[in-house]
Amino acid sequence: MRIGFLSMAIAAATAPSLATAQTSAPAPPTAAADKAPERSSAKTVGEVVVTGSAPAVQTSIDRKSYSVAGDLQAQTGAITDALRNIPAVQVDVQGNVSLRGDPNVTILVDGKPSSLFEGDNKAQALQSLQASTIERVEVITNPSAEFRADGTGGIINLITKRAKGAGPTGSLRATVGDGRRYNAGGTFGYNSGQLSVVGDVSLRHDTQKAAATDDRRLADPAGGFDRVFQDSLQRIAADSLQARTSADYDLTPRTRIGVESHVNLTHFRVDSPTLFTATDSRDAVADSFERQLDINQKRDAAEVSANLRQKIGAEGEFVGSLSYEAIVDQRFRDGHTFDQQPAAPEAFDSQRIDTLLRRTELKGDYTQGLPDMAKLKLGYDIDHVENRYGNRGFVGGAPATLAPSAALTNQFEFRQTISAAYVTYERPIGDLTVLAGLRIEDVEMRLDQVTLGQTDENHYLRAYPSLHLGWKLSDSQSLSAGYSHRVQRPDPFDFNAFRLLLDPLNYRGGNPHLKPQQTQSFELGYAYHEGATNLQATAYYRESRDGVDNVVRDLGGGVSLTERANLAQSRSAGLETSASGKISKTVSYNFSGTLSWTELDSLGPLSAPTRSLVAFGGHGGLTWRPTADDLFQFNAFMNPRRLTAQGDFHAMVGADLGYRRKLTEQASLVVTLQDVLHSFHARGGADTPVLSERFTSDFDTRSIRVGLTWTFGGGRQKEPAFEFSGPGPT
Repeated sequence: MRIGFLSMAIAAATAPSLATAQTSAPAPPTAAADKAPERSSAKTVGEVVVTGSAPAVQTSIDRKSYSVAGDLQAQTGAITDALRNIPAVQVDVQGNVSLRGDPNVTILVDGKPSSLFEGDNKAQALQSLQASTIERVEVITNPSAEFRADGTGGIINLITKRAKGAGPTGSLRATVGDGRRYNAGGTFGYNSGQLSVVGDVSLRHDTQKAAATDDRRLADPAGGFDRVFQDSLQRIAADSLQARTSADYDLTPRTRIGVESHVNLTHFRVDSPTLFTATDSRDAVADSFERQLDINQKRDAAEVSANLRQKIGAEGEFVGSLSYEAIVDQRFRDGHTFDQQPAAPEAFDSQRIDTLLRRTELKGDYTQGLPDMAKLKLGYDIDHVENRYGNRGFVGGAPATLAPSAALTNQFEFRQTISAAYVTYERPIGDLTVLAGLRIEDVEMRLDQVTLGQTDENHYLRAYPSLHLGWKLSDSQSLSAGYSHRVQRPDPFDFNAFRLLLDPLNYRGGNPHLKPQQTQSFELGYAYHEGATNLQATAYYRESRDGVDNVVRDLGGGVSLTERANLAQSRSAGLETSASGKISKTVSYNFSGTLSWTELDSLGPLSAPTRSLVAFGGHGGLTWRPTADDLFQFNAFMNPRRLTAQGDFHAMVGADLGYRRKLTEQASLVVTLQDVLHSFHARGGADTPVLSERFTSDFDTRSIRVGLTWTFGGGRQKEPAFEFSGPGPT
C-alpha cells in the first residue's frame, strides 16, 4: 500500500497526539470527519427543530436534517422509498439518486462512506436496504471542508436508529406485499451507565418486472440511418440479509471506546428475454433474432471499525477511527441467441465476472472550543482502496460445447490512496456566524490492465475551500450562504477499457484517460420557523467541467459501444422552496418544489448540440390523524426532466398512499400503496448528428404492503456520562 507524502506528513504530525490519547484512554467512534456532527446550541445561528409536522426538520449552517419516522413508506419499503419524499432529492424508477438533478451524490451511513453505494451497484444496494433502520436523513448540498470532497451533487447522510431508554429496548417488524414481496427484522438495544449496545438484522425479498424498448438510429457511412430496435422484458428477484451491531463503552467520564460491524448479503436473479430487429437505411430487415439472458449475482459485503473518543481539556475533543471493508461480487451472465431472419445456428455465451474490493480507512478529528464561542476543527483521512475485476468468457453452439473466449476474458486492477487534511474555523460575530474551511487531498492512483499488459498512474494534489455564513434575523428567521469546491472521481470500473458483452449488438466499456469532474457551487438561503410552521427557500448556482457521462458509439454492423467520457460541461441555477406545518389540529402538510435552469455544452460530434432547459420538480404530502390511533398519508412527487451529454431523461411522476393503526401501546399496523397511479416510468432519448434514440422502461412499481411492528422496553432515558459533539448513543 503506497501512501503519498501528504499522508506521511499527516501521520507524523499527529502521532504524538494519538499516542497521548491512547495512553490516557481510548476514544470514540461515532463522529468522524464525515459523520454529520450536530452543532452546539450555543451557536448564534444554531439548529431549528420543528416537531409539529412530518417530516420534522432540523437546520444548521451547512445542512438540513429530515426525520423519516413519520413517513409510512419508510416503515414498509426500501431506503429509496424514504428518499423520494425528501426535499431536493430525486430517485428514479431504478433507484438512482440525484440531488438537484445531479446524480453524482455521495451516500454516507452515520457519516461514513461505504463502497456499497459506489459504482454500478449503488442503486441496487439502496433498493435492498430496509428504510425502517433509518431514523433521519441529512441533506448537505454544499458540504464544508470537514467532509471529503467527493460528490459534486452533495452528500446524503443516513443516520441509523439508536437504542433509547435505560435497560433493554427493541422492536420486531414484518411486512408482506403482493408479488411475493416480504421483509422482516428486529432491533435490539441496551443502555447502562457506561455501556450502549445496538443490534439490527433484517431480511428482504423483492420482485420486480419491467417492459422496456430501445429504438436507435445510427448514421450509416453510406448515407441515411441504420435502425436497431430492442423489445425486452425483465423479471427480477432480489434477496438481501443485512445485519449491524455496535457497542460503545465509557472507560471514564471523558473517554469512550467503540466497535461497529456491518454485514450485507445480497442475491439478484434476472430473467430477460429480448427481441432484436435491425434494419438498413432503406428500412429493409438486415437481422432479427431473440436472446435469452439469465443473470445470477451474489454480493457479500462486510465492514468492521474501531473507534476512540477522548475529551481534552475543558473544550477539546479528539475522535479517531480505523475501519476495514471487503466486498465480494460474483456474477454469472448466461446468454442464448437464436436467429429468426436470416436463419443461423444458435449461439450460447457465458460470462463469469468476479469483483473483489478492499478498503481501509484511518481518520482522526480534533475539535477545540475557543474564546467568544469560536470553534477550530482539524482532521486527517487516509483512504486506501483496492479493486480487482476478473472476467472469464465462454462461447459455443451448445451449453455442453462452450469454450473459453479470449475476447470475453480480462483482468483489471485498480488501486487508489487518498490522503487528506482539513481545517475549519467557526465563529459567531454578533448575529452573524462564519464557518470557513480548507481541505487538501493528495491522490495516488494506479490502473493495471493485466490482460493487455498496460499500466497507468496518476498523482495530483488539490485544495478544496468552503465558506458558510449564517445570519440570525430574529428568533424565527435566518439567512444562510454557502460556497464549496467539489470533485466527482470516476468509479474504478469506469477506467477499464475492456469491452463487456451485454448482447450481440451492445457492448460497454470504460476509459483509462478519464478526468475527475470539478464543480463550483454557490447558494443563498432563507428560513422561517414559527411553532409548527417551517418555510425555507434556497437559490443556488453551479458550474461544472469535465463531467463524466455515457456516450454511445457505432462500431459498425448495428453494434454499439456505450462508454464513459468527459463530455459534460454545464451550468445550472435554481430556486428551491419547502414548507411544512399544520392545516388544522389533525392535518399536517409538507411540500417542496424546485425551478431549475441547466445549460449543457456540446463537446464534439458524439454529444448533442449546446442546449438549455428550464424544469420543475418537487414533492408534496398530507397527513391526516382523525383519531389518536389512526393516521392516513398521501405523498406525490415529480422528478424533473434532466439533460445528458447525448440527450435527456423525461420528467417522472408518482403517488403513494399509507395508513397506520395503533393497535396497542407497543404494536402498530401499517398499510402502504405505492405508485397508485401506475405512472412512475422512465422515458428518454438521445439526439446527436450520429445517433437518434428513444427508450422507455415500464416497471411494475405499483404494489401494496402490510406491516406489523412491535416495540418493547424504553424506560427512562439513559443519563450520559458526558456529551460528545456527534450523534452518539442515546
